[in-house]
Amino acid sequence: MAYIAKSFYDLQATNLEGEKVDFNVFRGRVVLIENGRYPRRLVVLGFPCNQFGYQENCKNEEILNSLKYVRPGNGFEPSFTLFQKCDVNGKDTHPVFAYLKDKLPAPDNEPAPLISDPRYIVWNPVHRSDLSWNFEKFLIGPEGEPFKRYSKNFLTINIEPDIQRLLKLTK
Repeated sequence: MAYIAKSFYDLQATNLEGEKVDFNVFRGRVVLIENGRYPRRLVVLGFPCNQFGYQENCKNEEILNSLKYVRPGNGFEPSFTLFQKCDVNGKDTHPVFAYLKDKLPAPDNEPAPLISDPRYIVWNPVHRSDLSWNFEKFLIGPEGEPFKRYSKNFLTINIEPDIQRLLKLTK
């Protein structure tokens, strides 16, 4: 079983430049784990994963060029912190996702994550709280408490009311 941190601020992850990022640097800010362009008091963290249809089969050092020239292409450069590829499910679950799934076992807008085709389950053990596909999103409040989990089908733009609510709590 993966280690589950007691607090979001106890976590760390390695970014694409190979630097360890201690999540204490995000203290007092709202954190969305996904992608986009947001106000300064909102931090966006992206975690590539290859567990869903092998959609992220690049090596870590290839991910930025893939984004820039292939998908989405057209010179795209992320304006958010992008971390190294990691597992979000199974025995090698990254501590960030072990913590988030422990605190928020299912998206608010779905009864439980479901994977429609069992051929896509390439990890073990399987848990009901597992992410069902890429682009699930987690919103973290300014005190480091996971606030809400959103399914892959929930449009990121529709998270804005929750983000605005949490931003009002920041100083």
